[in-house]
Amino acid sequence: MTESAPKTSGIMLAERGALVRGIPRIFDELSEHDRRQLYAIGKSMSFAPDTPIFSQGDEHHGIHLIETGRVHSYYKAPSGRAVTLAYWLPGNFVGAPAMFGGGSHMWESVAVQKTTTIFLQGEALRTLAAGSAAIALSLLDALAFKARCYSTMAQMLGTRSATERLKHLLRFLASAYGMKEPDGIVIAAVFTQAELANLIGSTRQWVTVQLARFQKRGIIRYGRGGLLVIRDLDALDR
Repeated sequence: MTESAPKTSGIMLAERGALVRGIPRIFDELSEHDRRQLYAIGKSMSFAPDTPIFSQGDEHHGIHLIETGRVHSYYKAPSGRAVTLAYWLPGNFVGAPAMFGGGSHMWESVAVQKTTTIFLQGEALRTLAAGSAAIALSLLDALAFKARCYSTMAQMLGTRSATERLKHLLRFLASAYGMKEPDGIVIAAVFTQAELANLIGSTRQWVTVQLARFQKRGIIRYGRGGLLVIRDLDALDR
């Protein structure tokens, strides 16, 4: 498991901005009444680095809303080979698609760094969603974002070269986590080079070389602490 890079002040501000009164941003349109209902069924949990939140094959009981930290989700084949699905940040949840429980987890989800979550038990969440259109729509929006992430990963791994996968990943990060600044699009999430390599099925050494080339050409700026800025998004398409 890779170590997380230290955060810069800009990233800390971005992550604080993604939280609304302690509720992950997928619920930022909810009323105070709906938020109180979610908290009423929620259980706060804490995970040390490298600790599984759930393991592949475990019985499915509900979802974990990520409040702080980072979670690595991946599929582990019988051969031992692992395929990364995503790194989830505060404002997302793990435990889809069976949000209301039932069956077993199809992949591992492990805390990359110290992580806190709110666990929502499946049956209790189903009852809330059945009685609140706002909660149900928020869950659907979150699922749509996760489906977009998974579709992007599947398309990249199945149809593109390593260089194309890296460019596609950078464009996706810009659209999903980008914040427009005078110097370019700041990715409001810190990813180490090893994590970027996991996401495109490559090696950290190869990613390091490619990022250096992109930086030399003025396409990106990859600074200390893992701060990534896309300075010329159009160049990734050329």
